[in-house]
Amino acid sequence: MGKLFGTDGVRGIANADLNAELAFRLGMAGSYVLAQHNSSSRPRILVGKDTRISGDMLEAALVAGICATGSDALLAGIVPTPAVAFLTLKYGASCGIVISASHNPVEDNGIKFFGSNGYKLLDEIEDEIEEVLEKQHYLKRMPVGGDVGRVYHLEDGLNNYLKHLRDCYTLDQDLKNIRMVVDCANGAAYAAAPMLWEELGARVITIGNKPNGLNINDRCGSTHTDYLRRTVLENKADIGIAYDGDADRCIAVDECGQEIDGDQIMCITALDMQRRGLLHPSEVVATVMSNIGLNIALRRENIGVSSCKVGDRYVLEKMLQNGAILGGEQSGHIIFKEHATSGDGLLTSLKLLEVMQRTSLPLSRLAAEMEKQPQLLVNIKLENVEQVMAHESVVESIARAQQKLGEWGKLVVRPSGTEPLLRIMAQGPDQYLLKEVIEDIKSQVEQLAEKYSGSYV
Repeated sequence: MGKLFGTDGVRGIANADLNAELAFRLGMAGSYVLAQHNSSSRPRILVGKDTRISGDMLEAALVAGICATGSDALLAGIVPTPAVAFLTLKYGASCGIVISASHNPVEDNGIKFFGSNGYKLLDEIEDEIEEVLEKQHYLKRMPVGGDVGRVYHLEDGLNNYLKHLRDCYTLDQDLKNIRMVVDCANGAAYAAAPMLWEELGARVITIGNKPNGLNINDRCGSTHTDYLRRTVLENKADIGIAYDGDADRCIAVDECGQEIDGDQIMCITALDMQRRGLLHPSEVVATVMSNIGLNIALRRENIGVSSCKVGDRYVLEKMLQNGAILGGEQSGHIIFKEHATSGDGLLTSLKLLEVMQRTSLPLSRLAAEMEKQPQLLVNIKLENVEQVMAHESVVESIARAQQKLGEWGKLVVRPSGTEPLLRIMAQGPDQYLLKEVIEDIKSQVEQLAEKYSGSYV
């Protein structure tokens, strides 16, 4: 069996790569392993999902597997991924499971686990689940009678999560002076986000809040902000916020209709915390894909930037290692460790609005403190990514590119953790040079694409 877990759980095309049988077995293996890491005599597994049509099918299979090993299932229903992390901790569950493929299209789905501490699982525990899944160790514990697991529905789960978010809002003033457009991506935040912002007094225009099982992330949400940008301008809003399908990330739009990405949001919030003496240590964790403009802007305020692999789980690992309280990704996964154990789009947008209120500055002015350096990203669809990356011609082209970019440039060549893609990203002040080095690497990969039955996009 090949490795199931990527950078964010197990993903695939629902009912094909990720079918009901695999979900059932993951429910059994996951609950079996995590029960071994928890002292509870009767484990409880909390389950949440986004709005995809395949969510009900996978939830039913997953829950059947959970109950088959003698664990109870607590169903939170449609809630953001960070709500599952929070509620797992609040209800003392042995683990939390989210059924979602985040920003991916509707045909995809995924299953990701949180430990009892609300953190995403360590690689070694995921490896343990895979081993149990393959060797079927869970068959050693097949209870009968009253020892079979039960299913419970959490009626107050979403309200408890929203209360937690409101408690994270530290200002005395409400948001009555803010007009905002909120894009819920027809996903897990479709109910939670409007409720949060309206309770805080903002004048909210909500879009992407009519999920039908098929329209999640469909030309909406954090990866498709065109409509959000137009709506902000048409309504003369102060800010636009776009979540992704499971609401663990957010992207903003300023009052001029310009997109504000995760790097810029981190910069805004880090500078605000530093100036108020609240950033201890004076450090932010960012991934290798972050814009070097973030490093330059933070360095002016004596804030260091530690780098890590792509994936908010790796951001968190580095944060825990360094003691940092703020970290995230350009894609909008941002972790405020004093308030959350994972990336949380609603919390991130809440903290961004706090800075706007506290400073009385428009978002465009706040974002201007970071000058983004030119960045070029090319994705090459390729099934045998590791083989191609190890090929001598590709290794040599990468070395040439790094030498040409020099001290003020940045190059990242890596396989995607969620899709069969090779990602090539170059940054630096000279856009023509970026194109040149990207094209060199791409041409080497292109020559190998037919040999390894791949294609490039």
